[in-house]
Amino acid sequence: MAESKKGFQWPCPALPDADLSAHTTARLGGVAQWLLEPNHPDQFVEAVLAARERGFEPRILGGGANLLIADGVLSGVFITTARMSRLFRPADSSVDPTASEEDALSPLLPHLLCRPDPMLEPERQEDPRLVAWAGVGLPGLVRATRLLGWSGFEGLVGVPGHLGGGLAMNAGGRFGDTWDVVESVRILTPEGDVRHLQRDACHPTYRNGNLRGAIALGAVLRFEPTSRAAVEAVVRERLAAKSAAQPLTERSSGCIFKNPDPGRSGGKSAGALIEECGGKGLKEGGARVSHKHANFIVNTGSARTIDVLRLIECLRELVADKTGIELETEVKIWR
Repeated sequence: MAESKKGFQWPCPALPDADLSAHTTARLGGVAQWLLEPNHPDQFVEAVLAARERGFEPRILGGGANLLIADGVLSGVFITTARMSRLFRPADSSVDPTASEEDALSPLLPHLLCRPDPMLEPERQEDPRLVAWAGVGLPGLVRATRLLGWSGFEGLVGVPGHLGGGLAMNAGGRFGDTWDVVESVRILTPEGDVRHLQRDACHPTYRNGNLRGAIALGAVLRFEPTSRAAVEAVVRERLAAKSAAQPLTERSSGCIFKNPDPGRSGGKSAGALIEECGGKGLKEGGARVSHKHANFIVNTGSARTIDVLRLIECLRELVADKTGIELETEVKIWR
């Protein structure tokens, strides 16, 4: 048990007065009253329940993509999945999403995968599945499946964040979404129960994993075996396309707005509407609407969250005034 300020005992490492900007892709955000760092799904569940017992409804931090955190001090408990980054191969056909340590492999150790043939033993070569905890990075999953020669996740190249957040919002883009490869998911329900759901029970939609308030602890992912060369070719092609159109090397929270109903927008994306309305390049403090893609707001180095929020409202009003379309934010905002 870890002790934090005010004598609270936590079931995992706990940091008081933690800088949240270090946990977001835009490098924006204030200070958390408590930040808990569980390293196992079971410990994560204990941390959530402990926070609730103390009167807090914890907020869950994944890779910090698709998220804006207010400036200043934020009261309450935040729980990060950063240490829950284990990736496993199924031991047999009866997959346990907690897996076992002896079956563990890590996408951060690509030498485990870089062999002339796939790393799986012969009897496992017919089972193109991985079990991933919520803290596994989406870029790491792209890299692992590329090295394995397993298709299905190439569309997520260039998408930041962790699997847990990807499951919650069905992260992705025009080339594919997180739930395209999900076979089953392990969740913590709002009532505090751990359940294992098949994909068909969730009904994910555009930018919504439809977990109904549950927290993703991990998932079983199924891919299509092809070849390393074939997967690498697709990854290179899609990364080049994204790099040309999106500010992948700049600090941002990802797409700010959801694409509107094609019937109302004439099939135009949120970024296209913003650009047509003159929003590209607008600046507020250290935040700027990207010159590459108008649905991204980048931190030029000195931005605060309030700068981004003001730009969001400016863009929303700009598009509404000129087109009558009300843009809906895709990025989550924590205040």
